[in-house]
Amino acid sequence: MFSVNAVLLDALVLAVTDKGDTYGYEITRVLKNSLGISESTLYPVLRRLQKDGCLEIYDRECSGRNRRYYKITGAGRSQLLGYREEWERYSSIISDLFKGVINNDEKGVS
Repeated sequence: MFSVNAVLLDALVLAVTDKGDTYGYEITRVLKNSLGISESTLYPVLRRLQKDGCLEIYDRECSGRNRRYYKITGAGRSQLLGYREEWERYSSIISDLFKGVINNDEKGVS
């Protein structure tokens, strides 16, 4: 299994929240089932994305308890768009390398 770095984790959290407001446990469940990401890894990411203005947080009552929800902001959507564009470029390069296609440009991946 490939490791997930901080930038990719930010992109994945923004992608999940872009589908609609959701709470932390649900984000964790989606990423854990897909990639094995733990809660202890996820919550610092959520706090950082909020601090950076990419997510807004609000509480809503659910079964007599408050549940913390995360909502993507306009800045978060802009960031996600950049991540998606970079991912398309990056994954295309990686796929080509796995297929044995060698590109001799000096553009590379940064």
